[in-house]
Amino acid sequence: MPPAKRRKTAATSEALDRDAEGQAPSSEPQGTRTVDKPHEDKEPVIVDTGAASADQNKERQERFKALQARAQKSARTNLKEAAAESQRLATDPNLLSSLSRKQAFASHNLLKADTVAAGEDFERKRAWDWTIDESEKWDKRMEKKEKHREDVAFQDYTQDARKIYKRQLRELQPDLEGYEKQKAAAVQKAALSGGLEIVEMDDGELVAVDKNGTFYSTADSTDFIENKPEKSAVDRLVKDLQKAEETRLKKRRDRGKGDDDGDVTFINDKNKQFNQKLARFYNKYTAEIRDSFERGTMI
Repeated sequence: MPPAKRRKTAATSEALDRDAEGQAPSSEPQGTRTVDKPHEDKEPVIVDTGAASADQNKERQERFKALQARAQKSARTNLKEAAAESQRLATDPNLLSSLSRKQAFASHNLLKADTVAAGEDFERKRAWDWTIDESEKWDKRMEKKEKHREDVAFQDYTQDARKIYKRQLRELQPDLEGYEKQKAAAVQKAALSGGLEIVEMDDGELVAVDKNGTFYSTADSTDFIENKPEKSAVDRLVKDLQKAEETRLKKRRDRGKGDDDGDVTFINDKNKQFNQKLARFYNKYTAEIRDSFERGTMI
């Protein structure tokens, strides 16, 4: 019995129509595509991929040219900096400072010569550029510098001790912050114990009043023996002592007292050179006398 024919319904006819439409060749040109929108009432949008690719390539070329320009600029800058660094390393800074001093000295002499040739007072004309206060400070500085230049040589031990004391005072750095902290702690401790009374003035200022007269130190006070210095102060004291010892040993070596291979017959380096000069000329005449004297001393 032959198979029964299937009846074509409305649903199967619609499916066959859709398959036929999907297998139909596309009539759109190559390089374009159609984008279907979800809404059926709008027309399809055609996007040109060739134009988009051209714009993208153009943008990439512009970016590449910008990177090339930046690389060339960086190379030129690095080359310039390297040349400047090489020139700086090849130049002696002492020579530059010497040339600047010579230039300033030459300018000073030229200005002085022109002023004298014009019949004017050079010092008076140069003082026009300075105020009275600055001029007085400069004069005091020059006077102090002249005194220091004259005070370099050794005169006596009192002057030497005075110079050492002044140098130590210049190098001393007081700890003002630590002093204020210790002072505040001492005032607070005395106020709590009843030795000090804190009184507020009319303007709001706080004043400490010593009621018993025991807060401030006197000649009979012994509170300073309980003071414990900081480690930095102790280190600074040790450093000063070591520096003084090194200076003493250096002077001892300069005087020749560190040599154990003979007697010291001089008081300074100049006297040592004079004795050596005498020895070169007169040792051949006094050798026998010195030998006889040494033998007699040994006996």
